[in-house]
Amino acid sequence: MKKNKILIVEDEPNINRLIQYNLEKAGYLTVATATGDEALKALFLEAVDLIMLDVMLPDQDGFEVCKAIKKESRLASIPIIFLTARGEEIDRIVGLELGAEDYIVKPFSPREMVLRVKTVLKRRQPEDDAKEIIEVDALKIDIARHKVFVKEKEVELTSMEFKLLLTMVKRGGRVQTRDRLLNDVWDMNADVTTRTIDTHIKCLRKKLGKIGDRIETVRGVGYRFSDEDYD
Repeated sequence: MKKNKILIVEDEPNINRLIQYNLEKAGYLTVATATGDEALKALFLEAVDLIMLDVMLPDQDGFEVCKAIKKESRLASIPIIFLTARGEEIDRIVGLELGAEDYIVKPFSPREMVLRVKTVLKRRQPEDDAKEIIEVDALKIDIARHKVFVKEKEVELTSMEFKLLLTMVKRGGRVQTRDRLLNDVWDMNADVTTRTIDTHIKCLRKKLGKIGDRIETVRGVGYRFSDEDYD
């Protein structure tokens, strides 16, 4: 079985070694770099499956490195997890808007870091295009028939509610900013505001009942559909 390779971009030697050690212990291959320039050079020499990117780098801002990666067509799809001591809300928002999959704030638990890496890689696995039914817990989405069921009972949704739910479920666990949902679900319709998203989320939660609790609010950022197993 092919091992996933992870690029680490971290200028603090102790933290770099800590990340390397725990990822390799979990069965991943790693490539370690300490600057943005080294990381960009490595990406043209190594095929990696995920990037752990520190924001505070000695040569350039990690956000700028992220932008450079996303501009390259052959690199743009590589998932990025930001790793930084800066935990302010605005930094999280900027990172997510740039296309990052996740944001880990230092100091962090190595176990939590590995779990987050596993989660990101799991949801980046190629989807089966022929799969027309998605099931999560008691929720079932029949894509071909445009129908939603909770505990085998059909739930009547509007076309936009259906599209919003399907988009969030397919991206399970990943935070969706309101602006991204506007773009992907409403196609940035001029008549739509972020308040409309909040209203649709409220309606979805009500219609889905207990399963609607999986639609979590990430304060100051947006929403996500929890893909964690419930007891």
